[in-house]
Amino acid sequence: MRFGVNTWVWASPLTLDELRVLAPKVRAMGFDWIELPIEGLNDFDPQAAAAIIRGNGLGVSTCAAMGPDRDLVHPEASIRENGAAYIRACIDITAGVGATNLVGPIYSAVGRVWQQTPEERARDIDTLVAGLKALSAYAADKGVVMGVEPLNRFETSFLNTAAQMVEVIDRVDHPACRIMLDTFHMNIEEKSLSAAIRAAGSRMVHLHACENDRGAPGSGNVTWNDVAQAVRDVGFDGPVVIESFTNKVKTIARAAAIWRVFEPSQDALAQNGLLFLKRLLA
Repeated sequence: MRFGVNTWVWASPLTLDELRVLAPKVRAMGFDWIELPIEGLNDFDPQAAAAIIRGNGLGVSTCAAMGPDRDLVHPEASIRENGAAYIRACIDITAGVGATNLVGPIYSAVGRVWQQTPEERARDIDTLVAGLKALSAYAADKGVVMGVEPLNRFETSFLNTAAQMVEVIDRVDHPACRIMLDTFHMNIEEKSLSAAIRAAGSRMVHLHACENDRGAPGSGNVTWNDVAQAVRDVGFDGPVVIESFTNKVKTIARAAAIWRVFEPSQDALAQNGLLFLKRLLA
């Protein structure tokens, strides 16, 4: 099992200069994996980033950042088309940095919530399935797998639970389209974290291991022993990545509702979380 950290813990947007500092830092902490958010398509050069990551002996994944103009189920066709174009570009960047997994809420803008009738929801699911099928074919050609992530109700009204995501992924029915689960969102939405992981089963390609308050994993009330048992039960051996954010980056702080610090430092958040996860899962 590989243990990683998303660079959002320290910085946003990610640049090559920041990656040159962060890659050796996370390696020295004991991580063997790093996750790169793709906020802007020109934030960093993929080949240069790949060289930095290889030089530090790290595995790598990427994370999509879905904004108001990046939405696969928006009523406006131009926004849906822009969302698909963004994901295709993310797939190219993912392949360029030497990664396989592109993860995130690859369906709608984070923060967009809307009420739906059953008929409207069925229509939007149909739209998403068609879009993901096309993107899956593109991803497969590049050697990339999408890990589509349910979010909590405050960040989307569309896909909140593992069961809802299983319905979509099974309809897409493509090996390049699988599921990522995040314990932060699960802690809000799922009746049982272990049952949610078992429901995702072999469809799960990536796990964000995050505490209920976005602090260091192991410091809050996530039912970690249940998570660990379910991970073992389904045979998951993919990347386990800590994702959190810093309130020093105002745009991300606002989007993720990060209004205070959770640990003595961002380094402590990552280091303490890694030590806990290794004891729990390694």
